[in-house]
Amino acid sequence: MSLFTSTVGRKIIMAITGQLMVLFVIVHLLGNSSIFIGPNGINAYAEHLHSLGPLVWVFRLIMLVLVSLHGWFGIQLTLENKAAATTTYAVNRKLKASFAGENMIWTGLIVLAFIVYHLLHFTARVTPDIVAGTDAAGRYDVYTMVVSSFQHGAIALIYIVAMIALLLHLFHGIQSFFQTMGWNSERSQCRITTGGRVVAAILGLGYIAIPVSILIGILNK
Repeated sequence: MSLFTSTVGRKIIMAITGQLMVLFVIVHLLGNSSIFIGPNGINAYAEHLHSLGPLVWVFRLIMLVLVSLHGWFGIQLTLENKAAATTTYAVNRKLKASFAGENMIWTGLIVLAFIVYHLLHFTARVTPDIVAGTDAAGRYDVYTMVVSSFQHGAIALIYIVAMIALLLHLFHGIQSFFQTMGWNSERSQCRITTGGRVVAAILGLGYIAIPVSILIGILNK
């Protein structure tokens, strides 16, 4: 299929899968932010997700496909661009490109590595820092698990660095979506770029606020 082999087709797939993952990042942040309500907030949210049963695994499988397609084609296109670029083109491109745009492959790989760690940490719960238990309502005590983990400075730092990489990735990725789909114009490009950066900053800082709040004692056991 030309969609999977042509440069334009692969860019479109990357754009669509990327924005679907942005929607997930938004929903996931809204759910995670229930930790600021207290133990009952995030424990109730986690219990609700658990009650969905097989639907959660179907969703995880869909996300795995999206991440795989986005990452695979991203690596392919990056390597092809580097191989095809002349010295003059590379110099001109660097003059025009932003730091976030120039380092999409690296921020993407950092986020990918973080996803693996995050699943092992809070989903599989196989890391040694995990504090397992139940709350007064008999629900898995996600609040204590998260707070106990982020009270370790090294773990909190991993999350903060990963969210900075996510912020930078979205800085370029959101506006790139509109460009790839042909939904921008010279007149609207500035607004799209600014809007994308605002959304990226809100999401990145929203996620960072959780481990920072725990480190400085706003959230505690």
